[in-house]
Amino acid sequence: MIDLLEPLLGRAGFDAAVVGDFLSFARAHPDACERSQASGHFTGSAWLVSADGERALLMHHRKLDRWLQPGGHADGDSDLARVALREAEEESGLTRLRVEPTVFDLDRHAIPARGAEAEHWHYDVRFVVRATDNEAFVLNEESQALAWRPIADIAGDPRTDESLRRMAQRWLLRRDR
Repeated sequence: MIDLLEPLLGRAGFDAAVVGDFLSFARAHPDACERSQASGHFTGSAWLVSADGERALLMHHRKLDRWLQPGGHADGDSDLARVALREAEEESGLTRLRVEPTVFDLDRHAIPARGAEAEHWHYDVRFVVRATDNEAFVLNEESQALAWRPIADIAGDPRTDESLRRMAQRWLLRRDR
């Protein structure tokens, strides 16, 4: 995990304090990729973009009741790019997806208490995952809805989750270079 995060220090678009927080957590918790790490754990998410790069697939998360990107628990897998790809496939039903191996975004957010599970942190490491020739998604039990949304709309909508807007803006800057 350290090898994945250290190159982000000083990289344009990444806040050194946020990267430092992720690195500190990884160093302090050898089990940081396990759900059993009760204070928090690493997760992998996908900024899932259409083949033309103009739209992102978002899911209306059943448990959190919010529009989010596909992603989920590492369950012991420290290859978070692989986790992001797996989650994108499982949560969208899409096949032949391609994951970029470099980190696209970082986001630490609180997950509210639910049942016997106490409130805890998700240290979410996000990767670009691209759809290829098939963009026909399939709804699964984790989401209430899935939708391809224009990335420019996500970037400009103040009602959209702040981290989704940040990723959309980051994508548009990258695309326009």
